Amino acid sequence: MLGFVWLGLRLRNQRMRILLGENWGGIRQISRDLGIGVLFLIVANLVLSLISHLLKAAPNAATLGLLPHTPAEIAVFSLLTVTAGICEEMIFRGYLQRQFSAFFRSVAAGVVLQGIMFGASHGYQTSKFMLIIFVYGLMFGLLAQSRRSLRPGMFAHFLQDLITGIAAGRFMK
Repeated sequence: MLGFVWLGLRLRNQRMRILLGENWGGIRQISRDLGIGVLFLIVANLVLSLISHLLKAAPNAATLGLLPHTPAEIAVFSLLTVTAGICEEMIFRGYLQRQFSAFFRSVAAGVVLQGIMFGASHGYQTSKFMLIIFVYGLMFGLLAQSRRSLRPGMFAHFLQDLITGIAAGRFMK
């Protein structure tokens, strides 16, 4: 999907950088964005844990089958989480959210519609998890909109996937 986004931007003489927001400004800005991403992750996990508890959501066999167990699987999974954090944020919050916002002339519509698509794209999980991921997508959309940058969300997305995946792989057999 990111390739299609790249192609669309290329046909309009735009660079991928336009999706990211402000330029990297050195270690100070990177540290700030990492800190914002970690704080976002803490708040988001509290909200999502509550929703998960209320829905009594449990991972299905497809999700459990993706969890890493061996050192080699953890290494590959770690690379996967980096690409998920970057690519999903660029696709859903960087591209789709902006396109929906422009098309409907509403930032709220952009945030909600990209959240719906984000939840739907995780259809291999249960419908309860799709709802939880939709809410997560909304939260990421609000973060990207408020920060005018994808970087804090990229950090949070990567850390969420990495930590949750490795911990679940270790403790959920």
